[in-house]
Amino acid sequence: MSDRLNGISAFVEAVEAGSFALAAQRMRLTRSAVGKSIARLEQRLGVRLFHRTTRSQSLTEEGQAYYERCVRALAELDAGASALDSGKREPAGCLRVTAPVLFGRHCVAPVFLALGRRYPRLKMEMSFNDRVVDLVDEGYDLAVRIGKLPDSGSLVARRLGAQRMVICAAPSYLAEHGKPAGTDDLSRHVGIAYGRSGRVSPWRISDGAGRIVELRADIRFVFDDLQAIADAAMAGLGLAWLPCWLMAQHARAGQLEIVMGCDSLPATEIHVVWPQSHYLPTKTRAAIDALVAEIPGMVGQFEQA
Repeated sequence: MSDRLNGISAFVEAVEAGSFALAAQRMRLTRSAVGKSIARLEQRLGVRLFHRTTRSQSLTEEGQAYYERCVRALAELDAGASALDSGKREPAGCLRVTAPVLFGRHCVAPVFLALGRRYPRLKMEMSFNDRVVDLVDEGYDLAVRIGKLPDSGSLVARRLGAQRMVICAAPSYLAEHGKPAGTDDLSRHVGIAYGRSGRVSPWRISDGAGRIVELRADIRFVFDDLQAIADAAMAGLGLAWLPCWLMAQHARAGQLEIVMGCDSLPATEIHVVWPQSHYLPTKTRAAIDALVAEIPGMVGQFEQA
C-alpha cells in the first residue's frame, strides 16, 4: 500500500506549484528528488503525467485525470488526519513562524517562549524580518503582519489588535527646542523617520474631522530600524514617530516624552495569517489561540504608558 502512495504528494505539489523547482522548495527537497519521485510514479502507472520541456511543463490528458483523483484522495487523508489530530491533547511537531523584526522580538517571541514551556513536544523556528514572506513557498505555518492585508484566496487571517503610533522626543531635546505647540509647529523641529529603499514613511494624524493628513517635520535622520529611531530620539536628536508598544517602555524609564499622543494618530491593524488548508494542525491552532489571547493585552498595556 505504501508503494502505491509514493510520489503522489510530489506530483500534486508539482502541479499546483507550476514547476518541479518550486515544488521541491515547498517540500524542502531537492529538485532532483522531486523529479525522480514523479518519474518512478509515471513508471509504476505506465503513463506520462507531464509534457516537459526545458522551459515549461503541462499535464497530459492522463495526468489531468490522475491529478483530480489524487486531490480528492489527499483531501480524504487530510480529513482523517484532522480527526486524529483534534483528539491529541498536546501540540507537537515543528512550528515555523515569521513576524516583523522589532514587534517579533518584543511581543511575538514572549508568547511563543511561553508556549514552548507549556508544550515540550513542540519545536519552533522563528524568523524575524520586515519583508512580506510567502508562507506557502517558504514553508511557514503562520505569520504576524502589521498593516493592511492584500486580498488573498490562499491565506486565512485573524485580527490580533491595533498598532497605534506616537510622536515623542527626549526630555533633553524638548528642554532645548521646546515642545511643538501644534501640528503646524512641527516644521521647525528635526524629525527622525523610518525609510526603506529610498522611500520615507510619512507621519500621519487625524485632523478631527475623520481625515488623515500628513505632518511635516525637518527629516534629518532616516533609519530602516525602529529601535535605531528610538535610540536616536533618546539621544536627543529630534522628534520620532514610534509605535506605542515600543515607546512606552522608554517613557516609563523617563527617556522619552509624548509630544502627540496615541489618540490623535491612526492605528494600523495587526493580524496573524496562515495558509488555507483542509484542516488546521493542533500546533498551529494552539499558536493562533495563544497570540489572540496575549497580543491585545500586550499592545494595550504598552499604549497605556
